[in-house]
Amino acid sequence: MQDWFSFMKTSCDFLVVGSGIAGLSFAIRAARFGSVIMITKKSDSESNTNYAQGGIACVLDPKDSFESHVRDTLVSGAGLCKEEAVRILVSEAPQRIEELIGWGTRFSTSKKSGARHHLDLSREGGHSANRIVHMHDFTGRAVEESLIRQLRSMRNITLYENHCGVDLITDHHVRGRSLRGGNRCYGMYVLDTVQRAIFAVQAKITCFTTGGCGRVYLHTTNPEIATGDGVAMAYRAGATIENMEFIQFHPTTLYHEHGNSFLISEALRGFGAVLKDSRGVEFMDRYHPLKSLATRDIVARAIDNELKKSGDSCVYLDIRHVPAARTRRHFPLIYGRCKALGIDITRDLIPVVPAAHFLCGGIKVDTNGQSTIPNLYACGEVACTGIHGANRLASNSLLEALVFSRRAADEAIARVRSISLADGGSIPPWDDSGTIDNEEWVLLSHNVNELQSVMWDYVGIVRSNLRLQRALRRVAFLEKETENFYRRTRITPRLLELRNLVTTAKLVVTSAIKRHESRGLHYTTDYLEQNDRYWKKNTALVNPLFKRRVR
Repeated sequence: MQDWFSFMKTSCDFLVVGSGIAGLSFAIRAARFGSVIMITKKSDSESNTNYAQGGIACVLDPKDSFESHVRDTLVSGAGLCKEEAVRILVSEAPQRIEELIGWGTRFSTSKKSGARHHLDLSREGGHSANRIVHMHDFTGRAVEESLIRQLRSMRNITLYENHCGVDLITDHHVRGRSLRGGNRCYGMYVLDTVQRAIFAVQAKITCFTTGGCGRVYLHTTNPEIATGDGVAMAYRAGATIENMEFIQFHPTTLYHEHGNSFLISEALRGFGAVLKDSRGVEFMDRYHPLKSLATRDIVARAIDNELKKSGDSCVYLDIRHVPAARTRRHFPLIYGRCKALGIDITRDLIPVVPAAHFLCGGIKVDTNGQSTIPNLYACGEVACTGIHGANRLASNSLLEALVFSRRAADEAIARVRSISLADGGSIPPWDDSGTIDNEEWVLLSHNVNELQSVMWDYVGIVRSNLRLQRALRRVAFLEKETENFYRRTRITPRLLELRNLVTTAKLVVTSAIKRHESRGLHYTTDYLEQNDRYWKKNTALVNPLFKRRVR
């Protein structure tokens, strides 16, 4: 064990946690100005980025405008978007696309396109123009691969795969420190899942790019690693967490015994697919003038309502009227995945249901990615920049990760020389004395399943006071049981994920209970209307333990 540890790099200028588009972008930029350690739970390409099909929203068509993209984003966000952040997002988008192309990212092109590089621009729900830059229907994977190539060409980055964050190191960890002077971040305790050992990584700057929390729900489009780790760790460390009630449910994921979580991209509807019920009747015209191209919150609630009325298990997407060759050419990933399951999307209806997809809230940050804890930054889905408000506009997420990771990196680079690793003082090693190995994995898996079922049944697309209070009681019980288990047993990745899932679930439920209106993704039968007089504001949560300590 000692031989293993002697080879580990345990201090750096920049610690990046997560290897999606935000983390990779931040690391590539920061590595030119200091040493970088990147921590990732699985392999370097396992992230929500890699699962993103649709594309990156960007104004590139001469007929389009920044103002139009801003307006579409503000409308989708239902009054809670931070307009300054939205304007930064939209205006800096073309630079970030050019940067990706410079790094070797390939996007789909069209000879008919008037956009720079002849990029093929598609349209998705909520957008008033064609502005989605894409690589067929696997844009996330294309971007991720080019960024990983760029990352691996740099010498100043140390990548630790199969490592998990345990907890942030802040002033309350350092012996003799008082929180009255503020609660700064000095790095993180990290679990090597192969060696089963925990060690401290000391860093001048720590950046969370840990992605979302889709696995808190029973049905989700997210990969297994999306367990809310960054939000949970930041909350435990005293950071402000915002707008956790706004969970976006993607309206169309494949309904199939072997493919429930497979995303059927919104771009398919932008390409002409329409939603139909089990009788083959279009129904979205009863819910919104944009019909099947309405924003995701509207479409998801419409499908939920149709299923409750009919008792059916799913609705259907129909793209059979589009020439088969065009569909296969534009959506090779979706076509191939469905064909492998016996569904030919050019001839058959596609059975779909909603599933948890994207977290619009997260760690509160400013327009440079700085959280409320000094030296802790957050970018991508884990962060709440104010871009998405109460509902994310399609394909703004990859763009947000690109734009704000660059801004965060530039801000961190400007500050890193003024920070000394000695500021952290004496950071104690991880102490697991008194804990025991425990093989009761049945307990862990049972608690995960129960938590996911509670969240799906009571904190889903449509909510009520009764459901939310019932969820809060069950989550509180699971939290107490999990914390007891955590204190007495040796830490494992599954235990860490359960702990983070429970913490994240508590934040979602608590935030939903606080909001006494229906707005965007938060729809409750007890408060059916949007109330701008009292609730046109963010829902902010801070760990009460830190409120007491600072007083």
